Amino acid sequence: MERSSLLPLQIDGGSITTFETKNISGRRIRQRRPMYLAQLASYLIDIVILSLYCVHGTLTTSASIGYFLSGVAVTALALVLSEIGINDRYTDHYLTVPQSIGNISVQLGAIYFLPEVGIYFVAIIFIILGFGALRMTALQTAIVWTYATAGLIALLLMTDKVIGLPMETLAERALAAACFVTALGRSASTGLYGSAMREALYKRGNELKGAYARIETLAQTDELTGALNRRAILQLLDQEISQTQRTAQLCSVAMIDVDFFKKINDAFGHPIGDDVLRSFSITLFANIRNGDRLGRYGGEEFLLVLPHTAGDEALRILDRLRLIVAESDWSAVSP
Repeated sequence: MERSSLLPLQIDGGSITTFETKNISGRRIRQRRPMYLAQLASYLIDIVILSLYCVHGTLTTSASIGYFLSGVAVTALALVLSEIGINDRYTDHYLTVPQSIGNISVQLGAIYFLPEVGIYFVAIIFIILGFGALRMTALQTAIVWTYATAGLIALLLMTDKVIGLPMETLAERALAAACFVTALGRSASTGLYGSAMREALYKRGNELKGAYARIETLAQTDELTGALNRRAILQLLDQEISQTQRTAQLCSVAMIDVDFFKKINDAFGHPIGDDVLRSFSITLFANIRNGDRLGRYGGEEFLLVLPHTAGDEALRILDRLRLIVAESDWSAVSP
């Protein structure tokens, strides 16, 4: 084959690889979107609660809006990076550490500028760290925890901010209840997310086991006849010989071939020859015992392993198989 005739195949192969890469990237983008939507929903819940505090007179409107816009900005930046595929350059395509640090930074800023309800934002930090830990390694979790801890210590020990949550009036207690109830809801959603991840991993593990089993089967099977391939049948034969030597049990081995197979190929062509081999293999498969193993040794030669079988019994089995093949109707293959 000329070199020029190979170029289109190489180009096609490259196109397939590019297509598969784009397909994986697109699937990951779709997987990440719900997370950003949930993140945005969380900030919407926060601004509703903060607005109620503003109406009550506890907080200033400007600081509350600043918190909300900061959270939306962090979420929007993460979404844009995801959509243009930046995330896919990294092992953790969710960019969990930068995401966690960004959102914790928003909460730390909220504690500083809205200390009147700072306890609420401390609770949110716990939720962010717990959610991120589902995807982070131990080292990554330690980094995010250290960052959150340093921020909280700085706010508590290096500022004079009184971080609290007002509960003097019934309205303030109702708002505090709303804070904790929504925080608990997000904690519960984190648990559900972890459960969904475990279920997905379990399902994926089963799929991989099934795929591995299919690959193992294909690796041991002759593509044309469906019998075991040469490597697999010889490996099985070695195992049977070793077991026979250990247990002193009998085992017979037969080499089988199709007579005058070259004449079949010459007279009718290789496609008909392939049909003959397939039909021959199917006929043997249908008439051997459950414990017997048939493999294609090469060309029209087959190897049949008969465990726990003495020589005279093996001869009777093989003669029966020979008669079955000889009496088979081959008209379906070729006149």
